[in-house]
Amino acid sequence: MTELLALDLKAAAMHAISLDGTAVRTLVDGLDQMPDGIVVDQLRGHIYWTNMGRPDPGAQLGTEPEFFTRNGSIERVDLDGRNRVTIVPVGAFTTGKQLAADFEAGRLYWCDREGMAVLTCDLDGGDLRPLVVTGADPRITRNWCVGICLDPDRRLVYWTQKGAAKGGDGRIFRAPIDLPPGATPDNRPDIELLWQDLPEPIDLELHGPHLIWTDRGAPPEGNTLYEATVQPEIGAPQIISRGYREAIGVTGYDRHFYVSELGGSIRLVDLGTGTDTELVRLHSPLTGIALADL
Repeated sequence: MTELLALDLKAAAMHAISLDGTAVRTLVDGLDQMPDGIVVDQLRGHIYWTNMGRPDPGAQLGTEPEFFTRNGSIERVDLDGRNRVTIVPVGAFTTGKQLAADFEAGRLYWCDREGMAVLTCDLDGGDLRPLVVTGADPRITRNWCVGICLDPDRRLVYWTQKGAAKGGDGRIFRAPIDLPPGATPDNRPDIELLWQDLPEPIDLELHGPHLIWTDRGAPPEGNTLYEATVQPEIGAPQIISRGYREAIGVTGYDRHFYVSELGGSIRLVDLGTGTDTELVRLHSPLTGIALADL
C-alpha cells in the first residue's frame, strides 16, 4: 500500500500517512536530531533520512535555531521501521537538509546548509565527498544549499540556495554530477544558474521536463509551490499553489503533488483536476516527505 512518509520535528518521529489523509501512524520515533530530508529505496527495502543535528545553544526566544555546529548525520531503517542504523556518523558534515538518491548507481546526494555544500556518498555511507562547495563563510546565507534533486539520465544535479529568510535572494542551480577534468568542488566552471531573486526556495523534484519546488519566502511570491520547464529550454517559473505556512517538502507522481509545511499540514495539489486541498493537519512542524509502498 502506498503511503506518505513525513518527518515531524516536534514529535521527533517519522509518520506514515494514507494517501486520503484518514490514517496516520508513527513508523519511527526517537528522531531527536532534527530530521529534514527523506528518500525511499523500494528495491532494497530501506528508508534514508538526513539530520540537521542538535541546534546550537543560546537561540533567542522567537528566533529560528542555528546549526553552525558540525553535527549532521544520515540514518536508515527498513520499510517496516526496524533495524535503524546510522550510516553517516554525527559530525561527518554540518547540517543535513533535503536528500536525493540514484539507487541504480547506489549513491545518496544531499545538501549541507551551513556546510555550504552538495555532498554524496554510497548507500552504506562510504566514499563521502563534496560535488559542489558554494562558499567559505557559513554566515553568508546566500551560500546555503537546501533542496536537491537529480536527473540521472542526463547526469545532472539541481539544488536551491535559499538566501536569507524572506530575503528575496534565493537561487536555483544545476551542474553535471561528474566533475569536469581539472575542476574541484569549490571551483567548477560548469555550474549553471537557472533563476535568481527568488523569495526563498526550499525543496525540489524533477518530473519529466518540469522542475517543481517549494518556497517558504514572503507572500505573494513566497509560501508557494512553483513549476518551470528545464528541458529542452529553461522556462519562466510559474506559481501553481499558494497560501502555505512555511512550505518545505514536496513529493508526487504524475501531476499530483504533496507539500509539507512547518505549519503542520500536508496539502495535495492535483494539477489534473485543478484541486488544492489540505490532506491532513498534524499541528507539528513537518519537513521532508516521500512516497513509499509499505
